[in-house]
Amino acid sequence: MNPQSGEPGSRTAAHVARLEALCREHHRALVAFLQCRLQSPSDAQEIAQEAYVRMLTLERPDDVGDLRAYLFRTASNLAMDRLRLRSVHARAVDEVAVREPLAAPAPERRAMALERLIGLRQALGELPPKTREAFMAHMVEGLDFSVVARAMKLSERMVRYHVTRALAHCRARVDQMEER
Repeated sequence: MNPQSGEPGSRTAAHVARLEALCREHHRALVAFLQCRLQSPSDAQEIAQEAYVRMLTLERPDDVGDLRAYLFRTASNLAMDRLRLRSVHARAVDEVAVREPLAAPAPERRAMALERLIGLRQALGELPPKTREAFMAHMVEGLDFSVVARAMKLSERMVRYHVTRALAHCRARVDQMEER
């Protein structure tokens, strides 16, 4: 479809300009609003970006009376979806934690856990220093990617790369241990 045609699904130059102005004017407020709800700066940034994309791809942007209110409502709905997803994930983890102890006798579980811990320590020792540092800061200390990036003087993308690389390495080591 022609972006200037005004047909459903099209984005006129006027709509794009209105949305750009809206983003410039309300970005900080939107991210602060989302951070309060999500308790995560990186999640807040992700949800804000997703809300902007949704606003940009509106089928009938001229039908929206108050773009700011619509933006905040869209972001709020996306944040609620993220919180629900977190809740479902937490329940699943809790379920596994409740069932797993029943699977093996206590001394055997302790021995398996100790073996895994030793294996993971060895796997972490095999990582390059930057990869290990990024992994420990994010996964163990619980720091957001942006905080780790600033501390390590790297881009957030590189921190994500290092953490992903460390996770893959550790997963491969755990898989090797379980094959024995």
